[in-house]
Amino acid sequence: MTDALRSVGDVHRARNLAQRLLVDLPERWRHTIGVARRAEMAAATVGPRSEGEILLTAAWLHDIGYAATLHDTGFHPIDGAHHLETTGWPSRIVALVAHHSAALYAAQTRGLTEKITRFPREQSRVSDALTYADQTVAPNGRVINLEQRLADMLRRHGPDSPNAAAHQLRTPLLRAAVVRVQHRLAMVDHLPSAA
Repeated sequence: MTDALRSVGDVHRARNLAQRLLVDLPERWRHTIGVARRAEMAAATVGPRSEGEILLTAAWLHDIGYAATLHDTGFHPIDGAHHLETTGWPSRIVALVAHHSAALYAAQTRGLTEKITRFPREQSRVSDALTYADQTVAPNGRVINLEQRLADMLRRHGPDSPNAAAHQLRTPLLRAAVVRVQHRLAMVDHLPSAA
């Protein structure tokens, strides 16, 4: 069965898996719910319905690597992707989770380049929308702007953290993705409605 065909039923399965894995992390679960809502709103920018389903599936799963039961490297994008890969999720979903929100740069500062680069890095409307959704939702699930999210990340992780070390490399990519999605959303809002 192809990845595209499998995506049809994966959104609900993804939500259920994320809820089960993040049950002991209520703030992370609230963030995940918020990211999925933002992804649903941004789905109109990614193309056909199947692409929107891939986006929503990845949004539900993007932070499952925070679950203590999945802890391996200590870097949630890789730990989540590894779990998804070993449990048979579509390779595209696995890669989107591994690379969400320019995770490559934070992986490099942790010495995990080899582990993350084994997953293909997608640069698409779907990856942009996933970044947009993740980077415009606070840890508590509320919608915030990118600058607030970046400031919060630096505050939570600290100035000497791997995230702070990757900040200068990641930030332009995050900003560009958010701007592209905002532009696409504006274009969707200006389309004539179907009669």
